[in-house]
Amino acid sequence: MTLLVRVARSDPGAPAEFRVETFHPMTVLDVLLAIQREHEPSLGFRFSCRVAMCGTCTLRVNGRSALACQTVLPEDATRIRLDPAAGFPVVRDLITDTTPFWEQWARITPYVVPDEDAVGGDPAVIPPDSPERQAIDPALDCIQCGACFSSCGIAGQPRTFLGPAALNRALVLIQDSRDTATAQRRELVAGADGVDRCHYIYGCTGSCPKGLDPARSIRRLRKGGGRDDG
Repeated sequence: MTLLVRVARSDPGAPAEFRVETFHPMTVLDVLLAIQREHEPSLGFRFSCRVAMCGTCTLRVNGRSALACQTVLPEDATRIRLDPAAGFPVVRDLITDTTPFWEQWARITPYVVPDEDAVGGDPAVIPPDSPERQAIDPALDCIQCGACFSSCGIAGQPRTFLGPAALNRALVLIQDSRDTATAQRRELVAGADGVDRCHYIYGCTGSCPKGLDPARSIRRLRKGGGRDDG
């Protein structure tokens, strides 16, 4: 069985339609590698880990943001369209410049800012059955793939909205009692580029390859974010 693959190319004169012999299970990454190996060595796309851990192979499959390595073709698929992730400048073919994502990610200081007075003492512990841990765990495991950013209804250039991944991370850190930057993050997420820019289209939640719910995190932030000691 063959699959007709239409791939967005940055060079209008480059081949954009290919027929690939299928096998099952076959991922979108398998399709791209087959095209590059058998038809078009110059086809540009990114991948690394192949196990949905690195987040580098984000693209759109039939218009929906996904990881190429994780997306398995339906057995009855006869055609597929592949496009670069939306909301990012295209470098070449399916390769995008993800700088807009990382700029927003950096704004929320995406790591725990420790209490300097506590450095050198016993490690702080969050018990696994504590309310704090139960609030944090559902929002962990983001791999910074940008699928949610690409699927956001207000994606585009230029934009200053923090985006679902950064806001999801902000919620995790605001909930974390070990962190001392809560006040600054609350101010940022409540500002002009924060939660009030979200239109609740839920594209972010629907596209997350790790099953996270950034829209839920944004709702929690809008209600105050949980921890009150920052």
